[in-house]
Order: sequence, then C-alpha cells, then structure tokens
Amino acid sequence: MPDAHRYARERYGMSLMENGGMQFSKYHALGNDYLVIDPTRDTETKAAELAAAEIVRICHRNYGIGSDGILWGPLPGRDGADFSLRIFNPDGSEAEMCGNGIRCFAKFVYDHKLNPETQLKVETMAGIKVLKLMARAGKIESVRVDMGSPILQRSKIPMRGDDEAPVVGEVLKAEGQKFEITAVSMGNPHVVIFDDNPDNVPLARYGPAIENHKSFPQRTNVHFVQVCSSSEIIMRTWERGAGITQACGTGACACVVACVLNKKTGRNVLVHLPGGDLRVEWTGDDRVLMTGPAEEVFQGDIPINNPAYSGVQ
Repeated sequence: MPDAHRYARERYGMSLMENGGMQFSKYHALGNDYLVIDPTRDTETKAAELAAAEIVRICHRNYGIGSDGILWGPLPGRDGADFSLRIFNPDGSEAEMCGNGIRCFAKFVYDHKLNPETQLKVETMAGIKVLKLMARAGKIESVRVDMGSPILQRSKIPMRGDDEAPVVGEVLKAEGQKFEITAVSMGNPHVVIFDDNPDNVPLARYGPAIENHKSFPQRTNVHFVQVCSSSEIIMRTWERGAGITQACGTGACACVVACVLNKKTGRNVLVHLPGGDLRVEWTGDDRVLMTGPAEEVFQGDIPINNPAYSGVQ
C-alpha cells in the first residue's frame, strides 16, 4: 500500500499549511459534495487546527469553496485498514461516518492510484468499513459499502430514555408538533419519520428542532420518508451539522432499516433522494449494504487564514 504521507509530499511538495494555502479535490455523491484534503505531516495537529479555524469558512458556499463537509485523508490505517479517514461537518463538528463521503473518498483513492485494488478497508470513527469498487475500463462506476450492523439500542444511538426496547413508532414532540419516530444508528444517529408527502414538510423548520432535541445528546440526523412500495422509498434529509442536503448515505441505510422494523418494505430497497438513487440491502446476516456512485468535480487550492473570511459564520 502506498504511504499516504509520502504520496502527499510527492504530489504537493509541501505541507498543506505552508505558504498560506491548501490543495483539495472536490467530489460529490448524488449531489452531496465533499472536499478531500490530503494531510502531509502532523496530521492530528493540523486537522485540529483546521477544524477550529477554517472548516466553517472553507465550506461556506459564498465565502469559501462550498461543500457539505471535509474528508481529511488519507491517513495511515490501523487494525488491517488500508487507510483511515476523518470527516468534518460544515459547522466544524466531526462526524463518525458518512456513507456518501466514504464513497467519494474511495473514488479519490482509486483515481489517484493510492491503492490499485477494488476492495478497500477504511477506518472511521464508526469502525472499519469494507468497500467494493465497481470499475469498468479503469473508471469507477459505483461503490458498495458494507456499513455493518445497524445499532438499535437506545443508549447506543444515543438517545435518552428507557433502554429496554428499540425506538420504533415513538412519539417525539418538537416545534409544537408530535412526530412518530424510529431511531437507528449507522455509526451516527438518525431519526426516521414516515410521511405521505415529504416534499411538503417544512424541513428547515422541523429539521433543526429535532436535530437539537434534548432527547439526543449528540444531536441527530432527521429524515422524512414516503413508502412507494415494498421495494422503493423517497426520502428528504436534514443532516446534523449540515442542514438540508441532496443525499445522505448513512441516512438511506437507516431509513431502510426503519422501514423493515415498521414492516413497510422488504430488505432490498431502491432509495430515491433529491440528488439521485441509492440501492440499500439489509442482509440476513444483519449487514447493511449501500451501493451508489461518486464523481470528481474539480481540483484546486484555497488560501487559509484569509482576511476575506473575517466575520463569516
């Protein structure tokens, strides 16, 4: 496996934090867009500095590049992983896992010849994820991610309250409304609410209220789901730390798990998101498999500690 630090030094010839600028590659997965940034040295320190000082500004769609988050890697992997990856939300917080982001990262690794294999193990805060890259004529067409087993125990989602049973069809009050929620963790927390017309839901109102509800000590992602058939659903998402997004990979997985728990669909489901479609399967051995595309948008560099960013929130 190529050494990630040596690769970055050879590619860029300097620390990303030197000379006041940093290189990036922008990718999207169903419109969920991320900046892949290669650290070169002192990665933990640099990531912490970047998270504290620059992430909100870099991700800002008017004053920065604009993105739904930053993929900080590749970093050296542990416990048999090829690489590890840190994921930062546009509000500066760090995410445990991101289904669309990890597909973007896998394509980045393949595009830049960091690992020639079509199977990849990536360490995240939610554990090591195994990815299979579907390539044709040397180009990645889709990436399948083994997301592992869903977490249904309330305290591990995490969610406050009685820990005896999964959170299925439980009433949650927010913004003067009552919502029947199903809570699932895919390494990060999700709330699923079934609705016959999610397009009419005032997501910008209900999303942040549920995300920051006192029941969720680490906040939560929020999804409104319409069931079309036993094998097809439509979803809209309010992402924790990001707001309304075009797609959410871990969210799509959580929605399919919630559908099965509520006996609304089978285990192999086509998920329609505003940015496109994902195929999600909750297998008989309790693994959730997610398959979808990822594309490079462009490469570039951006100054850091730029006075033009002053005052940007």
